[in-house]
Amino acid sequence: MQSTPQYTGLTPQQVEESRRAHGPNVLTPAKATPLWKQFLAKFTDPLIIILLVAGALSIGISCYEYWGLGEGVAVFFEPIGIFIAILLATGLGFLLEVKAEKEFKVLSQVNDDEPVRVLRSQGPTEVPRRDVVVGDLVYLNQGDEVPADGKLLEATSLSIDESTLTGEPSCSKTTDPEHFDPEATYPSDSVLRGTKVLDGHGLMRVERVGDATENGKVMTEARIDDGVKTPLSEQLSRLGSLISYGSYTVAALIVMGRCIMWGLDPTCAPYLSVDFAAYLLQTFMIAVTLIVVAVPEGLPMAVTMSLAYSMRRMLRTKNLVRKLHACETMGATTVICTDKTGTLTQNQMQVYRTDFFGHTPADIINEGIAVNSTASLDLSGDIPKPLGNPTEGALLLWLQANGVDYLALKDKAPELAELPFSTERKFMATIVNSPVTCAPTLYIKGAPEIVMSLCDQVAGDVPRDEINALLTGYQNQAMRTLGLAYATLPPTLKPEEYDTFLQQLGQRKITPDATFLGVVAISDPVRGDVPAAVQEVLDAGIQVKIVTGDTPNTAREIGRQIGLVSPEDAQQSVITGPDFAALSDEELESRINDLKVIARARPGDKKRLVETLQKLGQVVAVTGDGTNDAPALKAAHVGLSMGDGTSVAKEASDITIIDNSFTSIGRAVMWGRSLYLNIQRFILFQMTVNVAACLIVLAGAFMGTESPLTVTQMLWVNLIMDTFAAMALASLPPSPEVMRNKPRARTAFIISQSMRNAILWVGGIFFALLFVFLWILHHADIASVADLFRASSYGVAMHDLTPYELSLFFTVFVFLQFWNLFNARAWASGHSGLSLKDCGEFEFIALAIIVGQIIIVQLGGKFFNVVPLTFIDWVWIIIGTSPVLWIGEILRAKKSQKPSH
Repeated sequence: MQSTPQYTGLTPQQVEESRRAHGPNVLTPAKATPLWKQFLAKFTDPLIIILLVAGALSIGISCYEYWGLGEGVAVFFEPIGIFIAILLATGLGFLLEVKAEKEFKVLSQVNDDEPVRVLRSQGPTEVPRRDVVVGDLVYLNQGDEVPADGKLLEATSLSIDESTLTGEPSCSKTTDPEHFDPEATYPSDSVLRGTKVLDGHGLMRVERVGDATENGKVMTEARIDDGVKTPLSEQLSRLGSLISYGSYTVAALIVMGRCIMWGLDPTCAPYLSVDFAAYLLQTFMIAVTLIVVAVPEGLPMAVTMSLAYSMRRMLRTKNLVRKLHACETMGATTVICTDKTGTLTQNQMQVYRTDFFGHTPADIINEGIAVNSTASLDLSGDIPKPLGNPTEGALLLWLQANGVDYLALKDKAPELAELPFSTERKFMATIVNSPVTCAPTLYIKGAPEIVMSLCDQVAGDVPRDEINALLTGYQNQAMRTLGLAYATLPPTLKPEEYDTFLQQLGQRKITPDATFLGVVAISDPVRGDVPAAVQEVLDAGIQVKIVTGDTPNTAREIGRQIGLVSPEDAQQSVITGPDFAALSDEELESRINDLKVIARARPGDKKRLVETLQKLGQVVAVTGDGTNDAPALKAAHVGLSMGDGTSVAKEASDITIIDNSFTSIGRAVMWGRSLYLNIQRFILFQMTVNVAACLIVLAGAFMGTESPLTVTQMLWVNLIMDTFAAMALASLPPSPEVMRNKPRARTAFIISQSMRNAILWVGGIFFALLFVFLWILHHADIASVADLFRASSYGVAMHDLTPYELSLFFTVFVFLQFWNLFNARAWASGHSGLSLKDCGEFEFIALAIIVGQIIIVQLGGKFFNVVPLTFIDWVWIIIGTSPVLWIGEILRAKKSQKPSH
């Protein structure tokens, strides 16, 4: 494009003044969070805080026992174990997220040094994109990326791809107010940074640069951290509070109860005595021990490992998880706000149907499409990719699919003259020297009603009313339609007159003797898997809302095709962006559940929709692939970007759907719900262990006996074994059955009624069994398991437990929990605890727990305060504790046989 004399560019002095006033044309990058801050953030978890308090109290007790009572260094194993649990849970989560961030990192740095052609006072020149300033005149040509926001001064057949901001892949631009599109998201004479010139050329005056551009505003909004709490973090906070208050209350009752017992015992010294002071110190130590025992050291590790395992497995289902919490939050989702282009549709215009009339030779139709086009195909990859106008590209793809080489046709028919497409004319025309007609031939393509008005006849003599009815049917399906025509030019029209002829044709001053060939319907088709995927999430009780920059008719039709919008609610469920923005907050809250489609939406509309839904207590997931989606992706509980989306969208998201498929979103929901179940299963398992252990400590506190489990043994039970259990339950595969349920209530506590009953009943039964077993060991002479069945072993005076008896009690305690692990695995599954299909990791870890327990008892010696057991002892213990599983199996079988009403 040559210099435009009627415009004068900025002088060097004006450029500097503008840069000082408005800043450089660069987008301010997001400030990176230091790694140390990311690591410390892990310590804000409520359960980690409880562990830190328990660790501090445990250190205090250990110090007193070591320096005050002269005990060995083994007293420090408990606090060391607690802090190992803390570091494992926080460190694992931190390292996984850092690793995911590196894997996830995309090229987001825009090349601000790319040259841009501008008009300045000294004439046309090229400057780096960063040096473009407000007031600059910028030339726009096909393939250029618009460097800043501005207003068009000239536009010739200009078409812009605004999909990164509005979702609209092709917007016609003009400077003629009479041809402005009143439904356009942005004015027809405005162009925006980051959009791309598909066709034509123009001249713009820059009005906004850098962060002030629409692109910059979107990036700024995307960086705002709204501090949305995830459903899981809320539940764990409540669980942490319950554990804290519960253990502190019981500890206080221990202190009060033991003090009252001291006062009621006539043999005890007065309260103001050295003996009572020592007794009170011992009481406090028991109380703190109970608090430490009550804290589920393995739970933070279990949650982290469950999230990490799901994070790794979800990658196999094309979900690249960037933030650990997103794995579970997807399972709590109640609303999915999705864009249309590229998520529900293929984001590639394709020929839906061709209606060519009469018996026109295919060679004429093929030649007309090939030569009368400004688009082209990139054939360098495995799949042809259209370049230029996507609608014209669809026609070339249609030729390619039918085995026609459009380039060969173009080469054989040299172009003699061209009339480019414009929004004013709504058609384009090309004259070529045709080898098909053996004469100069005019080909016309454009809006069918316009092309038809230029024709004297219709191929096959099809009535025009019939064609109009056909067009109406396509338009009702939100399809784009093109009309094609041709005419063989008379020999009297000389080649030097072709340009004038086309100009007169464009001004409608002449009508060629043309034949209307037919109509082509073009659409951006819905992805084949989307209707079933949408139905799956709807059946799972999740609302779906489409937010798109497309026209209301197109958006409504896509909603109909995917099964979201029905004819009955088509009017009340669809709203345009301007009407949406005009709603007050109260009006929006009253209508939001009925809304299913927002058309002609701007970036802020989706964010407002998300925030309003969150205000009403919904858990919101947002999908998007464009820069315009970034604020909503950031504001949502879970942001889902598409694999081929913009870098801004990806950086604002929590999960990237690598294959761009809505089906992958349904799989993410299934993983999230299954993950929550696995976390509940671990809580059920560990809280049962903790209830039994706490009751043993509590009983011992009022009976005056020491705990039969040593510090190192409790370390194995609470940390190592629970870590194995966490791995086992975390590795359970997702169950498709969870998609039949409605989303859980956000206020529902993570410990359900059935879980609470199971924890209290099973924990209480374990305590009763262990208490009776402990009483027997204190009042019998047991040298082997077989002695438990001999009457001669009983009648012995109460005595301290021997190392063998302690080993026996420790092993029985562990195996009760081992068999209960299978019950926890089967909880809420409807299956047997021994149904282990696709549970290879669970089987391996269960075996590791057995092997670990055998190694500790047989080789642990003084460190674990144990002595080896015989083979027969092991057989008796394993068989004797197994009814924990068999009784669970019987109860599950009875429950499954209950008739449903």
